[in-house]
Amino acid sequence: MPESGQKTTQGNISEAVSGVTGTPGGPAAPGLAAARRAGLLVTLVLGGLTALPPLSMDMYLPALPEVTGALHAPAATVQLTLTACLAGMALGQLVVGPMSDKWGRRRPLLAGMVVYVLATAACALAPTAETLIGFRLLQGLAGAAGIVIARAVVRDLYDGVEMARFFSTLMLISGVAPIVAPLIGGQILRVTDWRGVFHVLTGVGVLLTLVVWRFLAETLPPERRHEGGVGQALRTMRGLLADRVFTGYTLTGGLAFAVLFAYISASPFVVQEIYGASPQTFSLLFGLNSIGLVAVGQVNGKLLVGRVSLDKVLGWGLAVILLAAIALLLMTSGVFGKVGLAPVAAGLFVLMSAMGLAMPNTNAQALMRTPHAAGSASALLGTTSFLVGAVASPLVGIAGEHTAVPMAVVQLTCAALALACFLGLCRPWRTAPEAGTAQTGKAPDPAAQSGKAPDPAAQSGKAPDPAA
Repeated sequence: MPESGQKTTQGNISEAVSGVTGTPGGPAAPGLAAARRAGLLVTLVLGGLTALPPLSMDMYLPALPEVTGALHAPAATVQLTLTACLAGMALGQLVVGPMSDKWGRRRPLLAGMVVYVLATAACALAPTAETLIGFRLLQGLAGAAGIVIARAVVRDLYDGVEMARFFSTLMLISGVAPIVAPLIGGQILRVTDWRGVFHVLTGVGVLLTLVVWRFLAETLPPERRHEGGVGQALRTMRGLLADRVFTGYTLTGGLAFAVLFAYISASPFVVQEIYGASPQTFSLLFGLNSIGLVAVGQVNGKLLVGRVSLDKVLGWGLAVILLAAIALLLMTSGVFGKVGLAPVAAGLFVLMSAMGLAMPNTNAQALMRTPHAAGSASALLGTTSFLVGAVASPLVGIAGEHTAVPMAVVQLTCAALALACFLGLCRPWRTAPEAGTAQTGKAPDPAAQSGKAPDPAAQSGKAPDPAA
């Protein structure tokens, strides 16, 4: 924070960056320095927080037919338990993100985790489908705390290329969750009924809550917290959305996430119903695609970040996603005649792997513009992704379960729109970002538009200077 003592919502982008990274050569704040020294432990804790929502969604999937019979409810009603959890995760981020900017990261996170544990335990006791839907909504609302605060903590601790590297590392952990969750759920159902899935999730929630309480230090010092209530939070979000570049990265990430959602929603029908693959083959292909995403994410973090600009890597990723979506549309629409599963599976693998270049870098670029509104910015990023994905995923089945063309059309449309938002709003050919108008409403800092290289301190990834 600048020495003038102004609130964190004031000042230009250079002041905001200095409030996060500290002055060159200045000592790091003790709590933040200790948190960053923890390294692997912090990575595991934050990875666990980001993996909990996909575990909550995907571990439950194998139990859906059993829930339908046990609660004497139609399949459409039981499907609403998934929709409720997804909607809760989207909306909960809008609430918890601003709370973490006002009260710090630990208290809202711990409160969310406690509510998550109670809601998950209640799911295991639900007597009717309607009750289960309500508890799943509450579970999603509370579980959103882990997603949004994990991103905000990364922003508190890191900046520049270090932040992009850390997001790629998180993808290694959180990317495994969708692979193993259905397998774990299936094994649980071998020894117990569907309620046992929620018992296991309750235990995971308790363990993660204790780990957060014991090992995750507060990363947002009091002098960098926001004052005010709901009105201030809404004004902050309005200011964030007024920043053209931040909005561009947010929409780019949300639309890229919609491509992923379309794949998740359609792939079981495409692979098994249209191309006649067995469930085991589908599981193998699903796992390979997830491994591709994680592996490319690690290439991004370990090899590309710091050597190639984040915008250039992001542009490459979006271009590959678009080309893969075009190839999938040509194959599924019969332009090349009747094609088998192998070419379509190859196209899906390339598309999914390229997500490892797009997703971490959109998060990093957006959050780099919002150093003192990281919670609210993280909330907008997450909510946009979930809402756009929720709109896109039902469209893949608009023509029934016997054609893959709708999936390819949705993926191509979202990929093209993502690239258009990136080029039209982010304008990556400009070498320096505009001033932090998302937080300040002031005119851009002339130094920020001069085309000069960023201040090394702003890219160092250092913890905040306590004097700031």
